[in-house]
Amino acid sequence: MDTGLKGKTALVCAASKGLGKACAMALAQEGVNVVITARGAEALEATAAEIRAATGVTVIAVAGDITTPEGRAAALAACPNPDILVNNAGGPPPGDFRSWERADWIAALDANMLTPIELIKSVIDGMIAKGFGRIVNITSGSVKSPIATLGMSNGARAGLTGFVGGLSRQVAKHNVTINNLLPGPFLTDRLRANAKAAAEAAGKDVDVVLMERAKASPAGRVGDPAEFGAACVFLCSAQSGFIVGQNLLLDGGAFNATMG
Repeated sequence: MDTGLKGKTALVCAASKGLGKACAMALAQEGVNVVITARGAEALEATAAEIRAATGVTVIAVAGDITTPEGRAAALAACPNPDILVNNAGGPPPGDFRSWERADWIAALDANMLTPIELIKSVIDGMIAKGFGRIVNITSGSVKSPIATLGMSNGARAGLTGFVGGLSRQVAKHNVTINNLLPGPFLTDRLRANAKAAAEAAGKDVDVVLMERAKASPAGRVGDPAEFGAACVFLCSAQSGFIVGQNLLLDGGAFNATMG
């Protein structure tokens, strides 16, 4: 399928590794020029070089924290009028809500709700003027099935989901779509780190913990980040203009429901 994306430009946040990197690579493979952001300059430059070598597209790396005004300003200076925006930021830490202070909640909201909204506000009128725009927010499977220890993430991401549900229907007539990708377990550095912590707590080998996690899925495995990137490409494609305000869950069937 010709996605109709060749020559377009994307801003992909938190793209030095993991699911952000997978989305940037998949878009680049469709001929999209990408501006990628992340806090770690060294890892970001390595990813930029990898994408260039694999695809030949233009890749601009902008190191900075996208959850800060300075980080957003730097990213938008490099990519002020993208055709595609992929919002992504690391989630807040787990814990018991009794121990979280107001500052903890504000940080979570800033990272996982207000930052994507600020970026959407910065680019959406340009998309409307062009008659094409695709915005994909990487949220979490916890939006559909809350995780008890991730209360701040559950709340902040649910807030973004509600905002997107309303805005997406206001801009769809301009061929600008906003949708959310909800990852379950994918084989990323974060999953490995969480598995390592769980293994140490349980006195198990980390590979055993990963295997147990895989077996718990109806698919019998964890996800490949490349699969996630392919889903992002589809939501960004010219053919996806009738998909509006949706939450696409990629979890191997773990969320058990007749209807999503």
